[in-house]
Amino acid sequence: MKIALLILVAAAVLAVGFGIYFFRTVLAGGSQEPQHAGEGVLWDLQTQTLAGEPIGLDTWRGQVALVVNVASKCGLTPQYKGFESLYREFSAAGFVVIGYPCNDFLGQEPGTPEEIREFCSAEYDITFPLMHKVTLKGDDMYHVYRFLTQSGLDAPSWNFTKYLVGRDGAVVARFGPKTKADDAELRAAIEKALAVER
Repeated sequence: MKIALLILVAAAVLAVGFGIYFFRTVLAGGSQEPQHAGEGVLWDLQTQTLAGEPIGLDTWRGQVALVVNVASKCGLTPQYKGFESLYREFSAAGFVVIGYPCNDFLGQEPGTPEEIREFCSAEYDITFPLMHKVTLKGDDMYHVYRFLTQSGLDAPSWNFTKYLVGRDGAVVARFGPKTKADDAELRAAIEKALAVER
């Protein structure tokens, strides 16, 4: 009986410890700046729309981009609303949010392209561009994210990890999953990047 109780207590302590680690590390907010210059620019890369059609990221050349891995069944999914508002607020100044659905984190984006589009339209009236579903872990990391992390920035740790890219196509900063659209540091970084002349 005492051994079973000790095992339960130890399991509870481990669970709490993991929970604290998860919320402080994996979902952490705040920003990270590149450690060194990367090669190339985001605008030179090719990708695909949510419908699977080829598109060049040079469509947004000269703009400021916030690239976000998104998911429909995550506790952070309500962030969609804030990023749509941010897109509408700053798009006329040359700002775009580019969403990449990803199912890597506990299978929280299981939908087909049609289901993802319907969910985003019905629940959040999303108008910013959504790309095709990608893999962000291991050797299969999508090439756009290999570019975003080549300067020493951490790979996405969870859904809604954000990478800010300047008008020149170079990565400016990474923001953690818990960083919301109204975060003062994120907004200041966007406004600073937008102030740079084309």
